[in-house]
Amino acid sequence: MQKTSLTALARTELDAASRAASGRGAKTIYGGHEHRLRQTVIALRAGRSLADHENPGEATVQVLSGRIVLRAGDDSWSGWNGDLIVMPPGVHSIEALEDSVLLLTVVKL
Repeated sequence: MQKTSLTALARTELDAASRAASGRGAKTIYGGHEHRLRQTVIALRAGRSLADHENPGEATVQVLSGRIVLRAGDDSWSGWNGDLIVMPPGVHSIEALEDSVLLLTVVKL
């Protein structure tokens, strides 16, 4: 069994994002190449984004703190503390409207 404090990890990654030129920090907390399920904590400073990219499988984003906008084509969804967004298939991007931390969960197909 493995236990991880998402609250502590969110603080750590947001601190890393504040020091990084990219304004981002991330740590995979479960999964990897040998697993289908992968969970990653991603921190984005306000105004930073994850550029257009495609899902490697089914995915959700839980907003642990902050406020984001997820865009896919002409559609967009807002999310803030505690929101869970089911990622649309295809190309999408995420922008942080304020300093934000996300839990990305992906099941690779």
